[in-house]
Amino acid sequence: MALTQLPPTVSPAAAYDGILRRQSSRESAARTYARSLPIVPVRARGLTIEGADGRRYLDCLSGAGSLALGHNHPVVLEAIRSVLDSGAPLHVLDLATPVKDAFTDELFATLPRGLAASGRIQFCSPAGTDAVEAAFKLVRIATGRDGLLAFTGAYHGMTEGALAASGGAPGVRVTRLPFPQDYRCPFGVGGESGARLAARWTESLLDDPKSGVRPPAGMIVEPVQGEGGVLPAPSGWLRRMRELTAERSIPLIADEVQTGVGRTGAFWAVGHSGIEPDVMVLSKAIGGSLPLAVIVYREALDAWQPGDHAGTFRGNQLAMAAGAATLRYVRENGLAGRAAALGGRMLDRLRRLAGEYDCIGEVRGAGLMIGIEFVEPEDGAGSAARAEWLAAAGDGAGPTARPEAGPESGGVPAPGARGGPAGSAQPDTGRGPGADGPLPASPARAVAVQQECLRRGLIVELGGRHSCVVRLLPPLTITDEQAEAVLDRLADAVAAVCRPGSRIPGIPAPSTPKEAGAASPA
Repeated sequence: MALTQLPPTVSPAAAYDGILRRQSSRESAARTYARSLPIVPVRARGLTIEGADGRRYLDCLSGAGSLALGHNHPVVLEAIRSVLDSGAPLHVLDLATPVKDAFTDELFATLPRGLAASGRIQFCSPAGTDAVEAAFKLVRIATGRDGLLAFTGAYHGMTEGALAASGGAPGVRVTRLPFPQDYRCPFGVGGESGARLAARWTESLLDDPKSGVRPPAGMIVEPVQGEGGVLPAPSGWLRRMRELTAERSIPLIADEVQTGVGRTGAFWAVGHSGIEPDVMVLSKAIGGSLPLAVIVYREALDAWQPGDHAGTFRGNQLAMAAGAATLRYVRENGLAGRAAALGGRMLDRLRRLAGEYDCIGEVRGAGLMIGIEFVEPEDGAGSAARAEWLAAAGDGAGPTARPEAGPESGGVPAPGARGGPAGSAQPDTGRGPGADGPLPASPARAVAVQQECLRRGLIVELGGRHSCVVRLLPPLTITDEQAEAVLDRLADAVAAVCRPGSRIPGIPAPSTPKEAGAASPA
């Protein structure tokens, strides 16, 4: 029974509690978002969700990035209604339809030039992880090779092959390569030098006959690691990966499941570096909020035999209609550029906030894909945690200070000032790791900030290596005023967790702000 049709003796609050209790008792222990976000959405529009309890929330999770236009955008609803009203079949396997043809036209209009000119598209079962599996299968068939190259911190899905290529699972046929980042650089230097070392490590591994790594079937990379902690790949480093793979006839797979459709400030995140991958894995936002996943690849790789990769639900007509409408709206309204500009302003304000609180290690992102990493400050438990971290890093020495990278250093250029895509000039991303390495991660603070945000009507997600990164994925249609409201609520939540006297389960009170009594930036 709908909540609006409840008998007068049943209050919305009671119905809300009952739904949550039944979910807890009947759904599997594998449920995730429902644990940290105990809400029951009943209506939504744009950035806003209304819960069954009558509360309204600003949704900066956006279906894990699936809702490029937010909830129930009019162009999406109209596209779905037009299919329903037309009497067209909703399920057609992989048969050709006008809806599919229109979607493919719109998608190809946005692709990198080479793929748009002569690429092939494979419709997969409607989840990004199946598209990743299809990409792996394709390059293995096309090359006759088996192994794969993937990167630390990666996330590509939950099916067996996709999970094996992700950072959180042991790989059998997957070689792990270092993904460059600034704050927690695997080489302890960060910036331009760290990116150059990461590229050099990859080159050495591929060319050393005693490395134990055979020529692989392909390399898969996220232009911005999302679940890994919102880590933009340096543009120069990504171009070097393209060079290394092209020189060795290794197909390069770009996983754009979360970064696509304008999210990072370019229509596809590979556009920041100007590279053209051999395969693109696309899902989430391409379905306009409905399930859809495809791979697009160079014609020369099209070595499939009929049925080599099939699926009953690869012909989702409603998703194709909604997806075509979304792609067209983002393209025609310049929402990628809008995401770049607004995301830059949001990052600036968040970096000012980071300057007030030592519990923020770094703020980073690309477009409207933003992450705030929470750490243990250098006092009390923070000092003890850092000492423990340094000892674990190796004899208490820890990483070394990051050298300043000048124009004479050559090699892979830094992504902007540090960490940004497209070589765009960006300000410093935070306080940096310092001479003794980064501060220890603080998942407890990140959880506390997430819960304080929820109390204030703001939905955010967690990610990163230690689940210590608060992530913002607002819809591309977010207004300036809504962005300010999001940042106001987030700043209040950070203050509640990080100000003097705050108490968080499992850790002592945090340090004082850098400037006593400093207000949150406007």
